[in-house]
Amino acid sequence: MASYLISLITWVVTIITILLILDALISFAPIDPWHPVRRLLDQLAEPIVRPFRNILPPMGMFDLSPMIALIVIQILGQILIALVRSAFG
Repeated sequence: MASYLISLITWVVTIITILLILDALISFAPIDPWHPVRRLLDQLAEPIVRPFRNILPPMGMFDLSPMIALIVIQILGQILIALVRSAFG
């Protein structure tokens, strides 16, 4: 049971990480903001990044919230894995 939960947590963290990285990278590309792929990535990533944008002050044209979100997601994933391992020890 623990290995299934750990696999699920790892899978979810990986998918969120890929999503945030793709969204950050595509924001630099000269793609129309209304392009379906860009809109889809924005719709999926924005709920994850928005709380960090609300906390962090604006840094000019740099948005550090995706990077902070990635760090927090990775840390939370490791904490959840540690909790699962200790619970099913």
